[in-house]
Amino acid sequence: MAWEQVRNGFKQAGDTLLSLFYPSHCAACLADTRSGLALCPDCAAHARRVSAPFCECCSQPFSGALDPPFLCRRCTRTRFHFQCAVARYRSSGVVRDFIHRFKYEGQYYLRYPLARWLAEAWDDPRLQSPPADLLVPVPLHPARRREREFNQAEVLARLLSRECGVALGLCLRRTRYTSTQTRLNRHRRMENLRGAFRLRQNWDVQGRHLILVDDVFTTGSTVEECARVLSQAGAGSIRAVTVARA
Repeated sequence: MAWEQVRNGFKQAGDTLLSLFYPSHCAACLADTRSGLALCPDCAAHARRVSAPFCECCSQPFSGALDPPFLCRRCTRTRFHFQCAVARYRSSGVVRDFIHRFKYEGQYYLRYPLARWLAEAWDDPRLQSPPADLLVPVPLHPARRREREFNQAEVLARLLSRECGVALGLCLRRTRYTSTQTRLNRHRRMENLRGAFRLRQNWDVQGRHLILVDDVFTTGSTVEECARVLSQAGAGSIRAVTVARA
């Protein structure tokens, strides 16, 4: 058999395999796309970005003319255990839809566009200095992980790790099952999460620069509780990166 035929055979087989993981249509509007592209250009253009001006600590965007850098009122009044939380997209429209379908509807292939959105935040100067030692995904309780069959933060952190070359650090565990936080305000969320995380045995984070990874930053309660545990364990710095900012 000629090499050209062999090569074409491999290409066809590869395209077929790829299509099992990436539908050949836009996951938002169902328009035809090339294999491997989960979002058409029109829908991608409607993903709302976090644009300046925004809070240097929590990335909450604001309208109007504000000279960066600045801190929002809540971050000015609150002492966090993390230095900043970075996101490039708002949790609305197609971004929020993809996150929901990935987490709750088992559409696992959506991890790829979500990871690409997550990776867009990586060049932010707030994440570059000091250089990160570990990416730390926010853990799920074992019961919830069995229910969902995966931890969305860990899946995204693994993909980001491959992209940016920073090692994955599964150094946190969730020790207490907590009720859903969707309808809770920030104060109730903090109460709900108090004592829910622990540092895993045999992990030493002393002096290390850590970046927490999650899907959405809403009130910051989850990131703050994880950061508190890591700070008490002696971490050198703690920052966070998420796909979206609510």
